[in-house]
Amino acid sequence: MTGGNGTGSPAARDRLIVALDTPGLPAAEALVERLAGVVTHFKVGSALFTAAGPAAVEMVRRRGGRVFLDLKYHDIPATVAGAVEAAARLGVGLLTVHASGGAAMLRAAATAARAAGRDRPRIVAVTVLTSLDRAALQRELGVPVAVLGHAVHLAALAREAGCDGVVASPREAARLRAILGPEALIVTPGIRLAGGSADDQARIATPAVAVRAGADYLVVGRAITEAADPAAAAATILAELTA
Repeated sequence: MTGGNGTGSPAARDRLIVALDTPGLPAAEALVERLAGVVTHFKVGSALFTAAGPAAVEMVRRRGGRVFLDLKYHDIPATVAGAVEAAARLGVGLLTVHASGGAAMLRAAATAARAAGRDRPRIVAVTVLTSLDRAALQRELGVPVAVLGHAVHLAALAREAGCDGVVASPREAARLRAILGPEALIVTPGIRLAGGSADDQARIATPAVAVRAGADYLVVGRAITEAADPAAAAATILAELTA
């Protein structure tokens, strides 16, 4: 794995990724405009990409932003490799695959990314969704281990397959950092300010806690996008990271 929170750690401003979970392109573009000068990294997820397609990626890049394409590819290896190749042509910097897709799929994704050359996208493998807790993991998905144990297993699988890092909740970040080492990327959703609502997330933490645990990138959605002043909310999070 490459990247990480060692000597190549991203600057505080670059750690924050704002989720453009909007119903369409006009709302996403308005949000990017409101965050201009504060945030440079944006997540394009399945809702926005389904509504607007590659135009969402192009809009962020046209405005000088970096794109985290969070479509969580989970399919047969050839299909995932083709999707990664297409994402590379769009110029995204980070993209997600599901670690539970298996070793062959993960290797196909990593190989396709490397083939894109120097400016290739970095592949981060989703371990356990932050909306799941131990009860749901065991009762609904039939995984007979704790969340941390399953996340560790999937992270090791992703590392061995050549992925650049993982996506995990802040609660697993410290253990994954210890196992994966300083060069792996760790991306953490489930970020909330102290006293904020958990919404549909089961495993959350504040920005400072997540970074201390070893996270490189923090994905923040509603705490910023639903704020009366998104730029001020983002600035508050960035200030917490540099305190």
